[in-house]
Amino acid sequence: MSADTRVLRVQQKTWEADGITSVTFVDPSGAELPPWEPGAHIALHLPGGLTREYSLCSDPRDPSHWTVAVLRTEQSRGGSMHVHDRLSVGAEIEVAGPRNAFGVDDDATEHVLVAGGVGITPIVAMMRHLDQAGHRWKMLYAGRSRKSMAFVDEVSAHGTATIHADDEVGGLPDLDAVIGGAGSGAVVYCCGPAPLLDAVEKVVPEGAALRTERFAAPVVAAPSGDDTAFDVILDQSGRRIPVGCDVSVLDALLDAGVDVPSSCTEGICGTCEVAVVKGDVDHRDFLLSDAEHEQNTTMFPCVSRCRSAELVLDL
Repeated sequence: MSADTRVLRVQQKTWEADGITSVTFVDPSGAELPPWEPGAHIALHLPGGLTREYSLCSDPRDPSHWTVAVLRTEQSRGGSMHVHDRLSVGAEIEVAGPRNAFGVDDDATEHVLVAGGVGITPIVAMMRHLDQAGHRWKMLYAGRSRKSMAFVDEVSAHGTATIHADDEVGGLPDLDAVIGGAGSGAVVYCCGPAPLLDAVEKVVPEGAALRTERFAAPVVAAPSGDDTAFDVILDQSGRRIPVGCDVSVLDALLDAGVDVPSSCTEGICGTCEVAVVKGDVDHRDFLLSDAEHEQNTTMFPCVSRCRSAELVLDL
């Protein structure tokens, strides 16, 4: 069990909307849980080797519990169905985190929040934080219908929030009306399905920054050229592990018995992040910024590779 993993108990399960159930976790001993900031997620270690990440949507000022909200997805790999159907109140499971690759920039001149469907889970925590801190913010929350939109009553109580329910309004949400006026120094935060994120990217004005959290990695063209083999060197022990041209760094590490937490294997969740000591990393994730790629201090071995013959990791 890694340093940031602990055993927590399911204290409560609550219906939040059609197909969405929230789960509240507490420490069995009653101890306070580690602090977190809006945008953070935790990883649930479920039976059968499943690890699934869910955004925290409770109040970060309350250390007594953590809450996530989970959409039941029949086409999923089994995580959401287990949470809905088999994870019972009183059960104890290993939970890792919190980790945050989608945080709020409190220095931004303005904050624009965009949530699609269950993408509201990190966004609602951001909304509460921004409102409590007195920051300037506005929000668009889109979904198929109000009955399928978790926390919709809480969100709609704010005058700076716009609700777009497809069965009420019809058509596509007016993204330009919400995002187009964002000035220089503003940050747009978006979590939702890929079509929404793609549409938001097209209307973010120059001078405003965009931060996104995805449900799945976008479809992109394969990297040009063939992947080459290289060696990973574990800096803490000096151990050398070969990585074949058709094997991910993560799989090579796991096959060699190196314990690296992972989940999405698509470069979108951040669970497998490791520090880079040396090596020319070929970054292929959807989390780090271009500047962070240039810094080359961390990588996600589920998707990223190495252009040099050796890659030294802080493991």
